[in-house]
Amino acid sequence: MATDQLSVVFGALADPTRRAILARLADGPATVNEIAEPFDVTLPAISKHLKVLERAGLISRGREKQWRPCRLEAEPLRAADEWMNRYRQFWESSFDKLDLHLRTLMKGTEQ
Repeated sequence: MATDQLSVVFGALADPTRRAILARLADGPATVNEIAEPFDVTLPAISKHLKVLERAGLISRGREKQWRPCRLEAEPLRAADEWMNRYRQFWESSFDKLDLHLRTLMKGTEQ
């Protein structure tokens, strides 16, 4: 099992159900039942997904009387974004070079 935080975050994001849960929580806090509603899985399965997200620091669970809202904690996504941004810059640079090369080729065929 991964021990560094970035690996834990990417592991949590690897599952489409967990990504959908995060998308739902981006709209605001929700109970487990509210989170589970659109999915065709059991409540225990949703709870397992929530535990993975909580271990990754991507959600927190509060306690308000009998209501236990889950909330998105976006800060761990910043480290993932920073890591991916290095590769985004690489790809953008590569595409810029390809664009320049294609323009040069096109000028050569126009003559």
